Amino acid sequence: MKKTFLLMIVASACVATEMACMSREAKDPVVQADAKRGETQIDTAPSIATPAPEPVRPKVTTGTTWSEIVAIPQFKGFGQYILARERIGYKPHMKLADVAKTLPFHRNVDANQAADCINKMIERVDAGRMSYHSIGQDVGLFFFRGRPGAPFAIISAGGGFYYVGSIHEGFPLAMALSDLGYNAFVLQYRTGGFQIACKDLARGIDYVFKHADEWKVDTADYSLWGASAGAEMAAALGSHGTRHYVPSIVRPRPAAVILCYTEHADYTRHDPPTYAVVGADDRVTKASAMRRRVANLKAAGIDAEVHVYPNLVHGFGMGIGTTAEGWHMGAVKFWEKYIKKDHSK
Repeated sequence: MKKTFLLMIVASACVATEMACMSREAKDPVVQADAKRGETQIDTAPSIATPAPEPVRPKVTTGTTWSEIVAIPQFKGFGQYILARERIGYKPHMKLADVAKTLPFHRNVDANQAADCINKMIERVDAGRMSYHSIGQDVGLFFFRGRPGAPFAIISAGGGFYYVGSIHEGFPLAMALSDLGYNAFVLQYRTGGFQIACKDLARGIDYVFKHADEWKVDTADYSLWGASAGAEMAAALGSHGTRHYVPSIVRPRPAAVILCYTEHADYTRHDPPTYAVVGADDRVTKASAMRRRVANLKAAGIDAEVHVYPNLVHGFGMGIGTTAEGWHMGAVKFWEKYIKKDHSK
C-alpha cells in the first residue's frame, strides 16, 4: 500500500510539471515562435503579375528566303504582297539578295535597303503603327499611321501594270511620310492594265473615307502619290476623280498629286496642283515629257513643278545614295501649301 501510494504521488508530480511547462510555452513568445517554425506557413503576400512575353520578331537579312518573309507572323494574311510576285511568280526559295529580279523595270534596287524596310515594317506592326486592310481579291491598303487627325496620302508603286513594286517605291516612302506625322497608305492593286488599276485606286480612296473616323484620319486635303504606272493612276484620278472609274464612288479629288517619272499626258483645266520628279537619264520616261506636262498645267493656271535629277534613270524609288535622295521632302512641302489646317503640331 505504501509503495502504491508513493507511485501515485510521483505520477501526480509529473502531470503537474507537464501542465506547468505547457502553461509557460503558452505565455513565452520565444517558445511560441520556435513552435511556429515547425508549422507549414501560408504565403499571403500579393502575387506579382508575370509580364507578357516580348513578341517574336524575326530578323530579315539578304539571306532570308521569300517563303520565310511570307511566313513572318506579323505579316499574317498579307505576307504574299510584301514582294512583287506578279511578274516572275512566287519563288519560295529565292533569297532577298535577288529582290531586283522581281523588279525588272526598276533601278537603284538595293537588297540591304529592302531588308531594312521589311524589318521596320515588322517593328511597326508590333507597335500598332502598321496594318493591312483587304478591299477584295489582291486589292488592299497598307496603313502606316501618322498623327491622329492628320491628312492622308495614298501611294501607288509602279511596275508597268505587270507587277506592284511597293517594296521599292511604296513602303519606304510611306514610312517616311508616317515619320513626318502624315497618315500614309500603300495601295495593293490588281495588275492587268490601266483601267483596272485606276478602279482599284478609286476603291482605295473610298475605303479610307469610309474608315476615316475609325482610323482618326483627316480626309480633307489628301494627296495621291505614284511612280511610273502608279503615277499614271495618281494623275488620272487627280484629273477625273473617282466617279470616272467607279460610277458609284463619288469622293473629292486630291489637294495635290505627286508624280514620279511618267509620260502620262492627259490633263484637264481642273487638275490639282502637281509636283513631278524624274531622272535626267531616264529612257523610259523622258524628262522632256514631264517638263511638257508641267508647262501645260501652268498654262492652265495650275500650280506645278518639275525637278530633274542628274545621272539617274527610271525607277529610282527613294533615290538613297543618288542625286535625288530626299526628293520627297520637297514634295511634302509642296503638298503642305494646299493643306488648309495646321497639322504641324
